[in-house]
Amino acid sequence: MNVSKLLAINGNKYPDKEALICGEQRLTYRQWNEAANHLARLLEQRGVQPGDKIVLMMPNVPEFAILYFAIIRAGGIVVPINPRFSHDEAAYILDDCQAKALFVHEAVYPAVRRLAANADGRLYVKTGPAEGAWESLDDWKNTAVTEGPAFDHWALTEDDEVDILYTSGTTGRPKGVRFTHRNLLAVSTMIAVEFECNTDSRILHMMPLSHSAPLHLMFIAGVVVGAAHVFHPTFAPDIFLKLAEQERITHFFGAPVAYLLSMQLPDFDRRDLSAAKYWIYGGAPLSKLQADAIAEKFGKDKLVCVYGLTEAGPSGTLLRHRDHHHKSGSIGNRAALFTEIEIVDEQGRLCAPGQVGEIRLRGEGTMIGYLNRPEETALTIRDGWVYTGDLAYRDEDGFFWIVDRKKDVIISGGVNIYPKEVEDALIAHPDIQEVAVVGVPHEVWGETVKAFIVLKPGTPERDEAAWLKQIREFLTGKLADYKMPRLVTTLEQLPRNANGKILKHQLKDLS
Repeated sequence: MNVSKLLAINGNKYPDKEALICGEQRLTYRQWNEAANHLARLLEQRGVQPGDKIVLMMPNVPEFAILYFAIIRAGGIVVPINPRFSHDEAAYILDDCQAKALFVHEAVYPAVRRLAANADGRLYVKTGPAEGAWESLDDWKNTAVTEGPAFDHWALTEDDEVDILYTSGTTGRPKGVRFTHRNLLAVSTMIAVEFECNTDSRILHMMPLSHSAPLHLMFIAGVVVGAAHVFHPTFAPDIFLKLAEQERITHFFGAPVAYLLSMQLPDFDRRDLSAAKYWIYGGAPLSKLQADAIAEKFGKDKLVCVYGLTEAGPSGTLLRHRDHHHKSGSIGNRAALFTEIEIVDEQGRLCAPGQVGEIRLRGEGTMIGYLNRPEETALTIRDGWVYTGDLAYRDEDGFFWIVDRKKDVIISGGVNIYPKEVEDALIAHPDIQEVAVVGVPHEVWGETVKAFIVLKPGTPERDEAAWLKQIREFLTGKLADYKMPRLVTTLEQLPRNANGKILKHQLKDLS
């Protein structure tokens, strides 16, 4: 089996079933399959060869879904990138993966229009009208193709490479993570089984499909079972609730911030969200206080936390609040289908309950490696295990609790301080809406603790010295003195990537 074959099967099996929905645009599985075939022929005629990398810079729109399968059928490897990237960010990835072509949506085209001026031999195609060296995808759709033999979907094997996803770059230059059909089939089947996806499912896609969880888990799982896919180009809390209600959404994956913002809307309780089977969140840590608040609003019987990372497919663990609401804030007590999890010390030995170590994962969804980075691949994948860089412990009941990112640990005077512990304590402050804690240089202690806080609307103004005094008073008795913030800065909002992760390296640059 391979990913391309899945769509071909569904095109024959469910020819008239809704597949792609975006506003007034609605395509059936047959139309989706035929459109992918048409563009695949054009890609072949334009010189795309097996193994060529094709970059997609598009929001969540049907063109993304059609091109994704067209590229695979032409023998190419799909490289989806964040539609919010700048010219320089897109140029870096085009060069890093030696892309044969770039497809861009007209809504984000202005940011990268200068790329086609390089005369580098790449194909540059955009939706909407052609412009300069940019060709029009709309023209491509209307171009007659030379008919050839039917696509031999079985020619693709499970071990063939299918896509490359670039890491979010929260700590530096993004790395290309390489996946095969086998990897995608494993993690998408995992989601379909764990979250009861079937032909009646209606999956809402508002998180960027350039990221692993929205793409590999939700999008490919929907293709596996023949579900309906509802797209919206960007996330907005009011549109999220409107689409969930109108389209009778059964499954949605979002960063925690998507739920935290939506439940604050004044009309939230009047929305009919009864069609939902699973509200899935992941990609960023939550405190117990936040997790409980979300569960209370969206339903403990429907809310699920998933933990994983791009390099693992993603796959990892899950926590069902309906079963373990007393453990909210943990990442669950078992690995997901096809996956194993362990916590080990620096020597690779299993940690005892309560002992902090590094999470490592193993499963069929694991990447085959980083693009052009064999040394970093060897550091991340050891003896078949993906070393995550996440520090955690397992409690006496078998539940896993994230302590922090290994690279984010603050070492002050030779003592380890875990930012997440400080953040979890601070988020309980009645005036704080969001918080991020980082280590900043200190001439005596090496590093010291700095908190960046976003205040709740209507909070009285104070200078930062006053906030620091109030915060330290609030934390007295909750944290040891050496963990207390020594510096504090108030911000309008925390810097995040498109998947909701806080960009702590940017916060350190502010210090």
